[in-house]
Amino acid sequence: MSLTKSLRPGGKHGLSSKESRDPIGFAVAALNVVAQSPLIDRLGLRKQTEQAVFTTTRGGFKALGAASRSFARRGAAGKGGVRVPAANPQHVFDLTPTEDEQMLVDVVTELATELIRPAAAKADEACAAPAEVLEASLEVGIPTLGVPESLGGIFEERSAMAGVLVAEALAKGDLGIGVATLAPGAVATALSLWGDEQQQQTYLPAFTGEAAQQSVPAAALALAEPTVLFDALAPATTARREGEELVLDGVKSLVPRGAEAELFVVGAQLDGKPVLVIVESATEGVRVEADPSMGVRAGALTKLHLDGVRVPAANVLGATDGSTYTECVRLSRLAWCGLAVGTAQAVLDYVTPYVKEREAFGEPVAHRQSVAFMVANIAIELQAMRLLTYRAAARAAQGKDFSREVALARKACADHGMRIGLDGVQLLGGHGFVKEHPVERWYRDLRAIGLAEGAVLV
Repeated sequence: MSLTKSLRPGGKHGLSSKESRDPIGFAVAALNVVAQSPLIDRLGLRKQTEQAVFTTTRGGFKALGAASRSFARRGAAGKGGVRVPAANPQHVFDLTPTEDEQMLVDVVTELATELIRPAAAKADEACAAPAEVLEASLEVGIPTLGVPESLGGIFEERSAMAGVLVAEALAKGDLGIGVATLAPGAVATALSLWGDEQQQQTYLPAFTGEAAQQSVPAAALALAEPTVLFDALAPATTARREGEELVLDGVKSLVPRGAEAELFVVGAQLDGKPVLVIVESATEGVRVEADPSMGVRAGALTKLHLDGVRVPAANVLGATDGSTYTECVRLSRLAWCGLAVGTAQAVLDYVTPYVKEREAFGEPVAHRQSVAFMVANIAIELQAMRLLTYRAAARAAQGKDFSREVALARKACADHGMRIGLDGVQLLGGHGFVKEHPVERWYRDLRAIGLAEGAVLV
């Protein structure tokens, strides 16, 4: 299918049912919708009174979980769910995106350029992503990137590489909005990777079914905790068995869009092993508290309090021996690496023309070796971050062990990403300290890469 192919009537956005499942057809349709949508002309943020109260102070808002959607249980508990097959292994070291992946990235890049970047400053100030941007991300199909085609997704093979590319493209617009946009997809991807038949049939239709054409539930992957020397692989949150139920106690932090979330996937210790547990936000004992941070503010970060929360024992997602939880942590870190690469690229794209145009002592500051070398170092470090991240994503997509690769990628993105943010501020001089320029926001966002856990997943 080519870009110039006309869209036939029949499916969503003018595509036939077969085309609506084709990544290129889906991307073309989404781009057409975004281009014709009035969203581009109205970038105002949500002004709901509750949200304003929510973001005013650190502890100024506490609420029970959202209860606007019910999830009727379907399917057989414990029966294996549908899995996305691994991508075909390549026998050469080639990280070039496929045609389908590149088409999707082009659409998301358009979204980031036209909608996300212009709204980023206000979103950072309001601690909330614009509703218009979140709606546009649904039209592009971002929440279903990790869902199998047979369950309503758009890829026939494992899409870890596509997920990283999309995260990178979104972060070029704004990392905080990118996190808010990717959060529901993290839960949908987790259900696709590790859910059994009942879990998939109960929860995935909200992300992929007819109801998802109007809205996808806000959902969050909650792994981080507000404890000193927090170890992502040893959560302090506990889950104990009582008959056919699990009782959860603990506090999770850095939970995106928690005030509006309807579904959580929570990390907890069960019988001495870390596991993932599905928790509906309407469950008694679930409480959300505002927790705005230094960076990633547009992600509407919150704390999730679990006080004697009772859920069915069948809500454990995946294996109970710790292997599923460990893989989840690694895939989450991989997603954060993609966000780091995109934000670092935004810094490089911004400072390069700036130092060429900014004059001091009668010549552009780029003529000074100290400035030129600093920009060159940003480009070198960024390329290292990108290649390590792509390598880890490619192995994950092929079903190979990627623990070493993702560890290297996270180390590089945490260290070099923070340095790139700092150098970006330094290169702008006094302008790097004021909000008139976006580099100070990118610097704050990049500092989250080394400590953030959960929230996003590929």
